[in-house]
This record gives sequence, structure tokens and C-alpha cells, in this order.
Amino acid sequence: MANPSITPSSIDAMGNRMPDGNEVVSRVAQGAHETVDRLAEKAAPAVQKLESTVAHANEVLHQQAAKARQLGDEWTDNLRGTVREHPLTSVGVALAVGMIFARLTR
Repeated sequence: MANPSITPSSIDAMGNRMPDGNEVVSRVAQGAHETVDRLAEKAAPAVQKLESTVAHANEVLHQQAAKARQLGDEWTDNLRGTVREHPLTSVGVALAVGMIFARLTR
């Protein structure tokens, strides 16, 4: 008796059984999963290196920002000291700078 699950359309010209649509989809999906897994394995070291580089850059930026804040604080303190020591000269210099700036922006 013939196998009822094998229809004439599921046998090729050589007499070999041809896979049905579900089997083809399953094979393609399995192949895709294997390919994605291989790509993920190859990409993992690059991602880790990128994360390390970003973390290092972040650390360096924070250090530079701290140095810039410290330098700005030092300049502010120096300027305050100079203004306290020479208040009239400071007002005169500020007035001169203001006049020059006004002329330049006309």
C-alpha cells in the first residue's frame, strides 16, 4: 500500500521525495539562526573593545572637565584678588574694554 503522506507532487522526476513548504521554511530558519549566531560570536570582541574605548574616553573627558573647572575657579579667584587690590584701575580697564567692544560691534 502506498504512503498516503507522499503525494505525486512531492516526488521529483528522479523518484526522490521533495520536502514540503514547512520543511523548507524550517531549514531556512535554522540556517538563518546559525548565521546570526556566527555573526554575533564574531562581533562580540569588537563590541567589547568599543565599550572599553568609550568608557576610557568618558573617563578622560571627566578628568578634562574637572581640570577646566579648576582652572576657571583659579582665574576667577585671581581676577577677584586683582579687582580688590586695584579697584579704580579695574573699573577703568572695564570701561575701556566696553568702549572698544561697543565700537567694534557698531
